[in-house]
Amino acid sequence: MRIARFAHTGGMSFGVVEGEPGAGPEALTVAEIEGHPFGEITFTGQRWAVADVRLLSPILPSKVVCVGRNYAEHAAELGNEVPREPLLFLKPSTSIIGPQDVIKLPPQSSRVEHEAELAVVIGVTGARRVDRVGAARAIFGYTCANDVTARDLQKADVQFTRAKGFDSFCPIGPWIVTGLDPADLEVRCEVNEEVRQLGRTKDMIFDVPTLISYVSHVMTLLPGDVVLTGTPAGVSPILDGDVVSVRVEGVGELVNRVANLET
Repeated sequence: MRIARFAHTGGMSFGVVEGEPGAGPEALTVAEIEGHPFGEITFTGQRWAVADVRLLSPILPSKVVCVGRNYAEHAAELGNEVPREPLLFLKPSTSIIGPQDVIKLPPQSSRVEHEAELAVVIGVTGARRVDRVGAARAIFGYTCANDVTARDLQKADVQFTRAKGFDSFCPIGPWIVTGLDPADLEVRCEVNEEVRQLGRTKDMIFDVPTLISYVSHVMTLLPGDVVLTGTPAGVSPILDGDVVSVRVEGVGELVNRVANLET
């Protein structure tokens, strides 16, 4: 099931996206559901063509928990060793944007880069000190994410808060897919239709259940929280005017334009 959050003439709703996977917006419809998608799905009877609504970030989490250096080749390309335990950092909720929203390049940085990732959305039970089995039960679904990073600031600051935390630095979407096996999915990033990143989740150092369990022993994951699982090798700069596409096999495509932040 594909769960979207979308704006329409009557307001904002959650809905189930209908149509063949991989089809364009003109071939998809979204069926409105009552309230929040956690729990039993109840349809209102209202339906729109996806092309006639605006897809929003599919969830608004209390926090975004990110995992650094979870692909060995990515760690190597930045001159880092593979961590012995998951390397965690946070992005603020204010960094989140949705499909077709604009990634804004801050004037403080001269090198902003894309990082395509599989993102995990936590379900209604949340997760607190769970084992791998409990972690799997706590997962609601998966979406695409771009862990946009001001690389020069990351190197200058050592810690990641400023480099990862700018407004618009966490595009997610286009929807949440439930019932997906994350063990071996292609993760791809294209900039202006040029492939920059191409990896598979089977190459993650720490798999999804391990990550969710590990995080839950540090902080409680609340319903709707998002965990970014790391990026494959190939990160590179994005510039004013670029179009960035993140694709995760079985999920969909997240597209965002890039523009300089007007000061």
